[in-house]
Amino acid sequence: MQNGTVDHAPIGHNNPPDPIDTALAPFGDVISEAENWLDGHAVTTEAQMADVDKLIKSMKAARKAVDEARDISTKPLHEVWKNEIARWKPTQDDLDLQVKGLVGLVDVFKRKLAAEKEAARKTAWEAAETARREAEAIAAKADVSDIDAQREAMAARDRADIARAQASVAQKDTVKGMRAYDMHEITDYRAALHWIAANDKAAVTAFIEAYTGKNFAAMPETCVRIWKERRAV
Repeated sequence: MQNGTVDHAPIGHNNPPDPIDTALAPFGDVISEAENWLDGHAVTTEAQMADVDKLIKSMKAARKAVDEARDISTKPLHEVWKNEIARWKPTQDDLDLQVKGLVGLVDVFKRKLAAEKEAARKTAWEAAETARREAEAIAAKADVSDIDAQREAMAARDRADIARAQASVAQKDTVKGMRAYDMHEITDYRAALHWIAANDKAAVTAFIEAYTGKNFAAMPETCVRIWKERRAV
């Protein structure tokens, strides 16, 4: 208060400055200079090169300052997040273990039961097919004027219909809680490699490039050329 009046602070004066702005504050001139240099024209003299090298060093310092400020700002939040994730994990892991254990309890029996039902399904369809062929054979031989033969043919068709219905029921009789997985086993690695090379050259090329990128120093000169090259950093 001065001369009986109250000084009013500007709106928002209690808000802390943005950490990003604080971190970049010492580098305002450096950033402006960098923007001026980045006009699409490369340097042409050693003096310009020296100026840009100095600017690069300052810009890297600005980046480091921002990284440090970011870590200070985000570390508390990250710690809260990690602690909350850790608080849930034991319960989630224990539930997963229990589910895995329960699945293990029924796995062998379910496989055995599924195999039995599959065998029953095949048997039922084979019986239905046999009944169908028998009914067709009897019908082909039955004289239309022979009532007994026609009755026998009709009975055979009924038996075939019943057998087919039973096969349809067996088809739907499956073990719940099972899933079909496509399994495989490599029987010849050399043959597999040759097949991949012939049918998916891009995959082989990508593997070779990735492997060589990590292990070129140990590879022979017969397949890799190695040299040193200096570049601006």
